[in-house]
Amino acid sequence: MIELEGVPELIDPVMVAAFEGWNDAGDAASTAVAHLDREWKGEVFAALDAEDYYDFQVNRPTVFMEAGVRKITWPTTRLSVVRVGGDKPRDLVLVRGIEPSMRWRSFCNELLGFAHELGVELVVVLGALLGDTPHTRPVPISGTTSDPDLARRMDLEETKYEGPTGIVGVLQEACTHAGVPAVSLWAAVPHYVSQPPNPKATLALLNRLEDLIDVRIPLGELPEDARAWQVGVDQLAAEDSEVAEYVQSLEEARDTAELPEASGEAIAREFERYLRRRDGGGPTASGGHATADGSDSTSYLRDNPSGRTRPPKPPKPGTDDEESSED
Repeated sequence: MIELEGVPELIDPVMVAAFEGWNDAGDAASTAVAHLDREWKGEVFAALDAEDYYDFQVNRPTVFMEAGVRKITWPTTRLSVVRVGGDKPRDLVLVRGIEPSMRWRSFCNELLGFAHELGVELVVVLGALLGDTPHTRPVPISGTTSDPDLARRMDLEETKYEGPTGIVGVLQEACTHAGVPAVSLWAAVPHYVSQPPNPKATLALLNRLEDLIDVRIPLGELPEDARAWQVGVDQLAAEDSEVAEYVQSLEEARDTAELPEASGEAIAREFERYLRRRDGGGPTASGGHATADGSDSTSYLRDNPSGRTRPPKPPKPGTDDEESSED
């Protein structure tokens, strides 16, 4: 049974969800939702029963002390609500948790039950995957949906991904079957530096979310953290000639692939986006994780120089191995 006592009537609510685990390279997606919850002081109103969905030998509970009393925090998924003010106020229902260990269909159905009771008009699921993308370039963000009308209306891709999927893909498909409009936003994280955190990818996800749902998101220190992260990775890469050479090859492949995108229409879209941010007083710009082909991958930059692995040669633009997003 769903109990929603104390939750006010919501205004144009959008559900934004992210899950730690395979769908969360560099913790970019879960950190994005945590940022929204922190900046807008979200109030938790529901938590899923941990015993229904989690294997505690995989995701162990933690013990902490509070006023001299030992307490346990169980791994679960929590829902909070935040109100975004401004000329057009709207509410966000934030879903943040860990990819469940079992009963994924029941898990999605329970979240959709909350969405139905709260009158949610759109579900946006954030994810991050490992890809052949250089850390020196803007983070690629792909927006996908299974709804052709939504794809046209919101300038999204209609998903055609085939392969292994995580809870992000399963939840989006559950929304489609339930008739709930749903979008997945995926950030591509450099596979050679996948250790969390990745504030640059988190920032890119929030910027894309901001455009998608037409809200102004306070970014706080995130832009500065993203710049510091890139400087740090620059320094690490410069210490290894093989990694530096590999990053350069990725840059060349990325720049060549994007040449056709440098059209007047694409430039105009970016300029309009910049003007909206400026005029609105808005912001300026672990285990395995999902990859572009659905496999697992790990980082190449390691603390132990003798443990480094030579990065694979990046695919040439136009081949079948080009980066594609998961659904």
